[in-house]
Amino acid sequence: MRLPQLAAGAAILAFALPAVARADEGMWTFDAFPAAKMRATYGWAPDQGWLNKVRASAVRLTGGCSASFVSPEGLILTNHHCVVSCLQDLSTAQNDIVANGFTPASRTAERRCPGQQAEVVTAITDVTADVQRAIGSATGEAAVKARDARIADIEQTGCTDTATTRCQVVRLYGGGQYKLYKYRKYSDVRIAWAPEFAAAFFGGDPDNFNFPRYAMDAAFLRAYENDRPVATPTHLRWNPRAPKDGEATFVVGNPGSTQRLLTQDQLAFQREVALPITLATYSELRGRLLSAMAQSPEKRREGGDALFGVENSLKVFIGRVKALNDPAFTAKLAAAEADLKRRSAGNAQVGDAWGEIRQAIQAYRDIYVPYRFITPQGDLYGYAEALVRAAEERAKPNSERLPGYTDSALPLLEKQVTDAKPITTWLEELMLEWSVAKAREYLGADDPQTRLMLGRESPEQLSRRLVRGTRLADPAYRKQLWEGGLAAIQASNDPLIQYARKLDARDRELTRLYNERYDAPVTAAQARLATARFAAYGDTVYPDATFTLRISYGKVAGWTERGEQVPVRTTLGGAFERATGAEPFKLPAAFVRNEARIGKGLTYDFVTTNDIIGGNSGSPVIDRAGTVIGTAFDGNIHSLGGNYGYDGTLNRTVVVSTEAVTEALRDIYPAPALLAELGARRR
Repeated sequence: MRLPQLAAGAAILAFALPAVARADEGMWTFDAFPAAKMRATYGWAPDQGWLNKVRASAVRLTGGCSASFVSPEGLILTNHHCVVSCLQDLSTAQNDIVANGFTPASRTAERRCPGQQAEVVTAITDVTADVQRAIGSATGEAAVKARDARIADIEQTGCTDTATTRCQVVRLYGGGQYKLYKYRKYSDVRIAWAPEFAAAFFGGDPDNFNFPRYAMDAAFLRAYENDRPVATPTHLRWNPRAPKDGEATFVVGNPGSTQRLLTQDQLAFQREVALPITLATYSELRGRLLSAMAQSPEKRREGGDALFGVENSLKVFIGRVKALNDPAFTAKLAAAEADLKRRSAGNAQVGDAWGEIRQAIQAYRDIYVPYRFITPQGDLYGYAEALVRAAEERAKPNSERLPGYTDSALPLLEKQVTDAKPITTWLEELMLEWSVAKAREYLGADDPQTRLMLGRESPEQLSRRLVRGTRLADPAYRKQLWEGGLAAIQASNDPLIQYARKLDARDRELTRLYNERYDAPVTAAQARLATARFAAYGDTVYPDATFTLRISYGKVAGWTERGEQVPVRTTLGGAFERATGAEPFKLPAAFVRNEARIGKGLTYDFVTTNDIIGGNSGSPVIDRAGTVIGTAFDGNIHSLGGNYGYDGTLNRTVVVSTEAVTEALRDIYPAPALLAELGARRR
């Protein structure tokens, strides 16, 4: 099952037309920051030197999060929920560092996070003309192949040293622009500090996407090279102060994906097809997880990270459904499209772009269900698929490979496949069983794809046989298969490898149909619509999020909810008042133990008007002076439709303050070495 991309957005009631950025709206690329627009609103805007320094301090994490360097010795600030998978991988029943937190006695005790990589943008180059010239007049699958081949060549030429650099060509405005992002990468990333889970996720699912909040959702990683901390002279200065009401703030990070430039037909597909399937399947997965985790304390521990991810995703998708079923909201989106059509009338270059997208959507409806469900879930199947696909693709010239398997992408994929990571058998069986059961449900028992995926077995029988029979839980075996290439894959009698090989041809065929019937025509049409937007609205149009570096500006401000003013901030003392003694409102043990020492009047969490989405988790919140005053970890409930639009009166970013994190390092989870490294003095 191909899982949909997540973007923690927000439920919107009314906002300005999304075709033009208004108020504090916008996830701007660093090479197109709207300085004049900000200056007109705030009376000040950062100069190029400010932007360059901040950009060089921003970090992208491969787990789908953002972060920042905050010391000269490779220290990285991010969210706890961005490192919880690492903590889970490093935990045991005897030493559960998810529950208990992690405060190493020294740097030598910092532990490597499996599969993690930290990346810093070093250059952004416009390669639009190059890519579009390669596509030329080609259509369908030929256009996709020409585009992908040219992108592979650009990435390969841009980064010849794949040990320390990564190149990625990113499609912006749906194909209206292509930019080459060059990264300095750090493949040895270690956990340096994390609080108890009960502190990071105080309030649990009921408080998720809500405010007031009392969450210590912060953690520190550290980048290493050659077994030594990386020197990072360009970093953000730690500023352990409370935020000031109304002050300008910047969020710098890598928002995952938004769909603010979709047409009405594309939005209808989301509302009528994709989102209903997602809600139904995720709801069942949540139920399966809860049932399994109730069987023992150990299963509860082992499944905690997976459950958190599913519940968070469900809340996001429910918010999207509400937004797309809100008549006032959808009327605004329809009005924005009508305005662009009016302004573009008679423009021969635009042609019938909307009609072409409508036709492609109709074709996509025919293949969406088989395309979505051809990929079973679970880490073990993910390893099998990557090994099988990589072996096939590596035997081809670089320009002929599928995206994700080119020379620029292979080093990270190899790391993720071969890094040692614990495998939980019951969880692997549950994920595989659930995903193939859903495939049978939506395709039908007699569909050829169902028969291909299940044969004469039930989902339960298949998952049990494959998970218990495979050797892929052993990283040494995975490394052996990776290094052995196609010959090793073809000779393997591992049941999961054989299963992935069986599904591979169907997966490739569905990908070909997707490229031919949807991707190619939609990309061509969206490129023309991008031109129309630029002509109509100039540089006020920012691209949809693509998990690449962006900057948003805003201010510290609350909002009005049901006629009442929501406070801008909470205090550490408020957590004690909110606690009930029962989960998820049970105080962390360290809070109880150190209550007399905690500065209860210090700012804990606060809100800003910055425009963010999923992927921004862990982003530094920066003040005018360029110092970090917090890390963004959530949006409020109104941000759950932010996938489709932004409302500056309601949408808010939720931030854990550096003042609270500093207090945690002093008196709750004492880490004097980290305090000194951050330049924070003891009280």
